[in-house]
Amino acid sequence: MFTGIITAVGRVRSIEKVGGDLRLEIDSGSLALDNVELGESISTSGVCLTVVERLERGYCADVSVETLERTTIGSWQVGQRVNLERALRLADRLGGHLVSGHVDGVGEIVARESQARAEHFVIEAPHELSRYLALKGSVAVDGVSLTLNGVSGNRFDLTIVPHTLAQTTLADGQVGTRVNIEVDLVARYLERLQGGEES
Repeated sequence: MFTGIITAVGRVRSIEKVGGDLRLEIDSGSLALDNVELGESISTSGVCLTVVERLERGYCADVSVETLERTTIGSWQVGQRVNLERALRLADRLGGHLVSGHVDGVGEIVARESQARAEHFVIEAPHELSRYLALKGSVAVDGVSLTLNGVSGNRFDLTIVPHTLAQTTLADGQVGTRVNIEVDLVARYLERLQGGEES
């Protein structure tokens, strides 16, 4: 589990095709990895990836076909910036919201404009995710915990404050940029408990 509060921005150092899927090498930037264990999870632009090898300043992770089909990883390029967050510990503050790192779908930025010192984004999510989007609810976009400031069908509005822009890859987002979306975990479980999702 994660909080959606990004602690570092890294870069994709290499992408290697291995037996039909991928192995990524991630430069972890300022993310402290001194006590990272093999098998630990790191949210990498919203995708929960398992550390399979530790590097001097980074880590390697294998990416399955399933993950490639459900996320933006298949379009990543060497040098691309990625949001990083280590897994939540029980003693940590929950500054964002509960984020699993299991991406629900890929959305697209359809509008971006300045709004005083902030940036206003409109993101179009896959239609099937619209029922989980609620005004003032939570969403994770490329792993960043954000509040929905407007919802219209499968489009939602976000106001990104200067600190978040400076500390995440959202600053790189332009109209047409594809993003990983994870809807609120609580909404998913409530739907399941009410029988709204088939087994």
